[in-house]
Amino acid sequence: MTTSWHEIPRRRGGLLDVAVVGGGMAGATAALALARDGFDVALVDTRPPASWSAADDIDLRVVGLAPSSIRLLEAMGVWSRIRDARASAYERMVVWDAENGATIHFDAADEGRDVLGYIVENHLVQATLWQALDAAGVRRVVPGEVVGCETHDDHARLALADGQALSARLVVAADGVDSPLRALAGIGTHGRDYGQRGVVAHVETTLPHRRTAWQRFLPTGPLALLPLSDGRCSIVWSLPDAEAERILALDDDAFRDALGVASDFRLGPIGAVTRRVSFPLRLKLADRYQSGRIVLLGDAAHTVHPLAGQGVNLGLRDVAELRDTLVAAREAGRDIAAPHVLRRYARRRRSADGLDAWSFDALGRVYAWQAPPLVAVRGLGIRLLDGLAPLKRQLMRHAAGG
Repeated sequence: MTTSWHEIPRRRGGLLDVAVVGGGMAGATAALALARDGFDVALVDTRPPASWSAADDIDLRVVGLAPSSIRLLEAMGVWSRIRDARASAYERMVVWDAENGATIHFDAADEGRDVLGYIVENHLVQATLWQALDAAGVRRVVPGEVVGCETHDDHARLALADGQALSARLVVAADGVDSPLRALAGIGTHGRDYGQRGVVAHVETTLPHRRTAWQRFLPTGPLALLPLSDGRCSIVWSLPDAEAERILALDDDAFRDALGVASDFRLGPIGAVTRRVSFPLRLKLADRYQSGRIVLLGDAAHTVHPLAGQGVNLGLRDVAELRDTLVAAREAGRDIAAPHVLRRYARRRRSADGLDAWSFDALGRVYAWQAPPLVAVRGLGIRLLDGLAPLKRQLMRHAAGG
């Protein structure tokens, strides 16, 4: 950029170790984890998250946290606060095919676990993480909009919209699916638009959810009913764009009827419903996860179809891998942002994230088969899988993060 930048003074002098751009769940987790490991960290975002209150209704945006994500949050001392505030454990998952009725069951007890995971409000997790930043020594640069980036041999320098600058040995881009920092770093993306939207709402059901996550694959896309702590279910209904618009325009009675049919009335007739919102579904993968002293993680690196509910867990696994990489480099006396150090993180996570993302994509394509012979083959495969306990355990371990 220009010489008009004014370097933001450092409290301890010298360069930051890490500047994290983006304070969503992945970015805030990265900033907190690295600060707790003794790195000098700043978090840059355009605004802080809104405060969370138990008096508010459950936010429409919820996430399913796998055991690997919970372990990471436990290590940072924030999980108990999240769990005790408002989280819903689920012990089982039932997935069935609308075309042939084939069903696969997953049960935590089969893996010797108490739960498969927890359904938690994204807002609650983010707000709890932000509350912990100050005590960990994270410097918050808010509001802070990155408009330029320069990389040098020993640091990267971020230009902010207010004319200030921030320098760090490593810059972490965690600024979302349309990451401006990724674009500034010259990193492209590939993938596809699914031409679908995810319709989200909370609903009451006649029958209890029984701490079970339910998912039905329909010709139009998957419908998930996720258990909430107050007995309701959060729905994520994947629909073609035009059908999503039609469903969103229905009055509450018509919507309840349509949702009941789509869910095969597995939990009985649908009762009260909240407002509905939707979001576009797309597959987007960064061509690379590293450029000089910049690395990507979370949605800035990968956006996947929600059918497997693994998007946020992939992002938190990025955080855990980056944390391990930087700590190992520091203990070995290496520059934490040396190219060969960051390549290790980038190679491992891009490979793992890409494999998962394309696997979810392939699963969606298989469930979209409509030709009767293919539907019959799909049903046979699902029934065989449901009867193969070792393979199901392997899938459960992978979804849990090992």
